[in-house]
Amino acid sequence: MTRHGRFITLEGIEGAGKSTQVGGMAEYLRLRGMDVITTREPGGTPLAERLRAILLDPANSEMSQTAELLLLFAARADHLERLIRPALAAGCWVICDRFTDATYAYQSGGRGIDQAQIAQLEALVHGDLRPDLTFILDIPPDLGLARARRRRQGETDRFEAETLEFFTTARQVYLQLAQAQPGRYRIIDATVSLEQVQAQIRQSLAELINELEGRA
Repeated sequence: MTRHGRFITLEGIEGAGKSTQVGGMAEYLRLRGMDVITTREPGGTPLAERLRAILLDPANSEMSQTAELLLLFAARADHLERLIRPALAAGCWVICDRFTDATYAYQSGGRGIDQAQIAQLEALVHGDLRPDLTFILDIPPDLGLARARRRRQGETDRFEAETLEFFTTARQVYLQLAQAQPGRYRIIDATVSLEQVQAQIRQSLAELINELEGRA
């Protein structure tokens, strides 16, 4: 069994069920003999979590698009340096709830920021690091928002308070990313039961592990 770390990300609009699947993914990989850590974006380190609180706080609804974008990448830079890169170097598999694909979906799709600007920051902050495998949990925006708002019992953060149009466009960007790079992305039907979503994800993880074992 290879012990080289792998970077797995979960993406999707609000209410797709990403956070629910993280624990199950980690459990499955550990049963397959992997060392695993789980994390999230924005967040994952003390500094990044403080920036997350600022980004999600409804009191900051007047935040400019540029400020939002730069705060996201500031949090990501710290996350990569202090948690993700060291874990991968140590041979851990890293499962991250959202990563830079979310910035393309939300800040480009939802906010209308030029993707070229995001790509420049991605190159600066990431270097050559990209996820090995990205799951997009796909769900119609109206259903996703209803799930998210029901879960939070009426309280919404800055992003959950966005319009249906915002999330419709964000979803389209996610699907475009997957279409452009089918080797890295797996689109998962998130409208089915949690168990069925988990089964779809585990099948793809098993395929990745078997591929890596075949190379060893």
